[in-house]
Amino acid sequence: MGNIESRLIKEFEITKEQARNVIELLDEGNTVPFIARYRKERTGGLDDIILRNFTERLIYLRNLEERKADVIRLIGEQEKLTEEIQQSINKCETLTEIEDIYRPFKPKKRTRATIAIEKGLKPLAEVIFSGEFKGDINEYAEKFISKEKEVNSALEALQGAGDIISEMISDEADYRKWIRALVHNQGIVETKGGSEESTPYEMYYEYKEGVRSIPPHRILAINRGENSKVLSVKVTADNDKIIQYLRNRCLKGNNETDKYIEQSIVDSVKRLIFPSIEREIRSELTEKGEMGAIEIFKANLKALLMQSPIKGKVVLGFDPAFRTGCKIAVLDDTGKLLDTDTVYATAGSKDTMEKSIGIIKDLVIKHNVEVISLGNGTASRESEEILAQIIKELKAECSKDLYYVIVSEAGASVYSASELASKEYPDINVSIRGAISIGRRLQDPLAELVKIDPKAIGVGQYQHDVAPKKLDESLKGVVEDCVNAVGVDLNIATPSLLSYISGINASIAQNIVAYREENGKFVARKELLKVKRLGAKAYEQCAGFLRVMESKEFLDNTSIHPESYNATKKLLGFLKYSKEDLKSLNFKDMDERIKDINLHSLAENLEIGVPTLRDIIKEIKKPGRDPREELPKPILKTGIVEMSHLKPGMKLMGTVRNVSDFGAFVDIGVHQDGLVHISQLSDKFVKHPLDVVKVGDIVEVSVLEVDEKRKRISLSMKNQ
Repeated sequence: MGNIESRLIKEFEITKEQARNVIELLDEGNTVPFIARYRKERTGGLDDIILRNFTERLIYLRNLEERKADVIRLIGEQEKLTEEIQQSINKCETLTEIEDIYRPFKPKKRTRATIAIEKGLKPLAEVIFSGEFKGDINEYAEKFISKEKEVNSALEALQGAGDIISEMISDEADYRKWIRALVHNQGIVETKGGSEESTPYEMYYEYKEGVRSIPPHRILAINRGENSKVLSVKVTADNDKIIQYLRNRCLKGNNETDKYIEQSIVDSVKRLIFPSIEREIRSELTEKGEMGAIEIFKANLKALLMQSPIKGKVVLGFDPAFRTGCKIAVLDDTGKLLDTDTVYATAGSKDTMEKSIGIIKDLVIKHNVEVISLGNGTASRESEEILAQIIKELKAECSKDLYYVIVSEAGASVYSASELASKEYPDINVSIRGAISIGRRLQDPLAELVKIDPKAIGVGQYQHDVAPKKLDESLKGVVEDCVNAVGVDLNIATPSLLSYISGINASIAQNIVAYREENGKFVARKELLKVKRLGAKAYEQCAGFLRVMESKEFLDNTSIHPESYNATKKLLGFLKYSKEDLKSLNFKDMDERIKDINLHSLAENLEIGVPTLRDIIKEIKKPGRDPREELPKPILKTGIVEMSHLKPGMKLMGTVRNVSDFGAFVDIGVHQDGLVHISQLSDKFVKHPLDVVKVGDIVEVSVLEVDEKRKRISLSMKNQ
């Protein structure tokens, strides 16, 4: 543990106490959201992102130590373990280094070298490789001729010995480490391709880029082109430099034997070392590409889930289509379904379209709809024109203010056909469920989007080229952190939302809902302990993230953990808040009351840490605060801009819809997202787009270029 602890301290630049405490907390079964929120004193305030990275690294380092022990045991069983080998293994910092040391001892499949050893040629190989032989090596090799072992000549014996020497060179851990470093630092990724048809990989038909510098998105694009049989890919390096390096280490200055060692060096590099190192480098590059894609996906997903909800408004969800009709779902300000319909507003005769417009207007007036949530799929452009017309007419006819917002409908069809959707809306047609989802995404993006597999939400980059298990685990962590950061209303949360809460799995989430259906709404947090299979540990982990608005204990509707209730009440008493203040939750003057108080002394008196005290004060000032309320709201629209209206230099406000390695895609209201290339994101140098923007940001852009034919819009965020 000591070695692991010291490495984590160095890598994360934290104290010994922080590292030790986090490891203890994780080993005790505490979740990352719980540790990040309620154990700040012990972690020194490490956030959920650092804690997740710490957890992943801890698992890797523990696996590393386990593998070291395994390899030491396996070599020991062969009675070949020396103190030097054991020390070399203990110094290894990666699994690759351990496998390099184990390589000579690893049981091998039949190779040219193992066949030569079976023929009794290892002593000949050792004599040649030692460089100490005196005399005629050909004469000496004749001693190994054996009809029984199928060695028919001195030449065959020397060839077999050469195969053994080739493998000995290839198995040397230090040589492999040096060559791997050379290929990593100076190697080139080369791609070739060719096709009469146009493909997305044309830029890679004659392409070269350094192993060290190739960015993640290009690695995955090249891999995809190779898998599609459009590209051939290889890694090249200076083989002469590698051969010279091995010459310097393997040749002994013996004229009689060096020529055979020289032949084995060339053979070893060409046949054994380089193909193996190339596979390793390609594997490392793929991992780099996958991690890059995952990091972008995580950042985009978090920004999307944490978008500011539009609360307190009646919303009309509009799922556009042509032939099958546009599906409509009207939701009240809590997300409850009020009305549904299917209209043919984008296809059919003039009468049909006019009738559809009338139906939409009637629904808006009947339910006092304030915002329309329009899906961005097929027929969205045509639907947008209809909605803009309706908004204009209603304003003229009855001074009705109505807006619309275009939302991504990615994954709506996945949700519509899911088992969860049929449980939520058993009597509603599958196609209408999509409109409900589109409407709810505006009212509460987080609560709605957690019902959908994160991979189907549409903010990934090359997500289909990433190992599914690795992607799923990473995205699940993001969703957990978002759900726990916002908190959940215990009495309306779905099982899918509850299952992301700290300490609650899918089975307990179902039990919570079953308890709620059988006994009515929860009236206190502590009532959770009556739920089947929800014990004391699970309660400790989940309680602070679940809100109970119906509770007589107002702290049950805050992010304050039950373990801190006594300290909170002592604090309110110390600050002389009356019973009336507690009843009306009137704590707006708290800053004034604590301004002259020493927080360290106060925390000591309350028997809590200063970080916990700060969190309590922050929460009490605004009980039940939703952190998403501080984020920018979606842009509410009343009309549209045609792509043909765009001119270079025009300035517009837009919403960032997606971020990739090479730039950001911004919705400027013309149904075609524009690209702000990384070079146009700022007047300063930008290392990565995520350093400047995130999904959901409202940004001002200027139009650089419009290509209507290819439907491409180039934008800039520079101060021009």
